[in-house]
Amino acid sequence: MKSAHSQKGMSLLGWLVVLCVVAFLASATFKVLPHYFDYMSMVKVINSVETDKSSEVRTVADFYSHVSRGMEVNNIRDLDLQKALKVSLENNQFHALLKYEKREVLIKNLDLVVRFDKEFNVRMP
Repeated sequence: MKSAHSQKGMSLLGWLVVLCVVAFLASATFKVLPHYFDYMSMVKVINSVETDKSSEVRTVADFYSHVSRGMEVNNIRDLDLQKALKVSLENNQFHALLKYEKREVLIKNLDLVVRFDKEFNVRMP
């Protein structure tokens, strides 16, 4: 058994490695989280078409207008709605496909890529 004198814990180099790994993971997390928050806001806005009684969404253009207003309220500015959202009207139900990807530079030519792809079937209010 080793004595208490020889057991000293991690060295300075060990702590620096741990600190670098934690800083790298924190940096990646803080770059990706805003895109997930925007995505969750978009999902709520699209689902609100069905539950919001005050909005008169009857056409595909109304649907795009409703989502655009929701994007303004939630301060989502870096998403092209026409490219990210495809909407069609079938049997008094909107079929919406939200599909896009976002890239964040991590280190020089290394990117973090988040890809979102979700289908919605929203009944007309």
